[in-house]
Amino acid sequence: MSKRICIVGAGTAGLHLGLHLLRHGVEVTLFTERTPDEQRRSKVLNTVAHHAVTVERERALGVDHWPVEEYGYPGHQYRVGPGPEPTAFEGLLHAPSRAVDYRIYQPRLTEDFAERGGELVFGRLSPGDIPSLASRFDLIVVCTGRGPFAEMFDRDPEHSPFDRPRRALCAGLFTGIAQQPVPNVTFHICPGAGEMIEIPTWTDGGQVMALVIENHYGSDLEALAATPYEEDPKAYRDLALDLLRDHYPACFERIDPAEFGPLDGPRGIIQGAVTPVVRRTHTVLDDGTVVLALGDAHVTVDPLLGQGANMASHAAWVLAEEIVRQDVFDRRFVEHVDRRREDRVLSATRTTNMLMENLETLPEEFLGFLGELSRNRSLADEFTKWFNYPECFWDDLADPRRTRAWVARHTPDPV
Repeated sequence: MSKRICIVGAGTAGLHLGLHLLRHGVEVTLFTERTPDEQRRSKVLNTVAHHAVTVERERALGVDHWPVEEYGYPGHQYRVGPGPEPTAFEGLLHAPSRAVDYRIYQPRLTEDFAERGGELVFGRLSPGDIPSLASRFDLIVVCTGRGPFAEMFDRDPEHSPFDRPRRALCAGLFTGIAQQPVPNVTFHICPGAGEMIEIPTWTDGGQVMALVIENHYGSDLEALAATPYEEDPKAYRDLALDLLRDHYPACFERIDPAEFGPLDGPRGIIQGAVTPVVRRTHTVLDDGTVVLALGDAHVTVDPLLGQGANMASHAAWVLAEEIVRQDVFDRRFVEHVDRRREDRVLSATRTTNMLMENLETLPEEFLGFLGELSRNRSLADEFTKWFNYPECFWDDLADPRRTRAWVARHTPDPV
């Protein structure tokens, strides 16, 4: 049976879905605003690491152009507190993760899609254009949650506890930060002020450091998001250096102030905020055509745990398998898709939201758990591994009793 699939949005979700479907001979049209060359010249899109489960899917799709043996990193370091004796520990991933500038990654996969027979349509669509596409396609998948497309799918209040952002964000690719001897991701936690994630990231110019700076509202770190970089780049750099020295000294010690700044100047930094939200999984047009939400159109998650692209890839894979397996794209089809994707997607959302809240309020039980992580390498390794499997995170963090049982499993019996 011939199947015609429309994909709106060429991020990770749309590209992985389209490439997977092409492998099975499905007719796919991908609508995207930017050509590959325009993507390469754009402002930095995000700061994203792909974990091993996503890299494995890329291998299966034939788009693992950046093998982890050369471009990957083996684990995470964690630092709690800027004081003279911060709590520090590390955890190994079960297999390497990798971060590549999306201005390299997305255009390359877009070209792969076209070379393999996918149809690309460049230009801006609006939600009002979607009904006119229904006669041409059997299923429409919306993968972009930006702007008016976010309004196509109603908010799911049960899984959307926040009505505003929880962090003032500043993220970008920065030069002038020396890599560590082992190029791991580092999670810095400054209680009461914010968090910062260092991600060694490959760009056209080699490896640089991505910084994801999650600033608590009302702290002095909020200025990193509230002060526009473009208005005075030198003043912003000086501000950033002062705040990094005070709050994240372990990173500051590796900075050469003369070389420090966003790669590509204003194109290398993004400032703003994200309201975490889960939306309804689909809508149905008047003629019965299903419009399904995928990626950011379905779930927008704060970048604290780096789950957005990874859960989008997982959901795209599930959806592609169901499109190949089924012949009718109706509400029952959506039920199959939702059942298979929801545990990982919702677990990533719940875990991120819970950790954001605990890092603000610092309840005693959470501080105790951080202490256990710092003393128990087996526990820290599994905590790090669970970045690949957020449903396992939620299995172990959803209730304090579960967390205590998790710690107990990694605590040797007394002799």
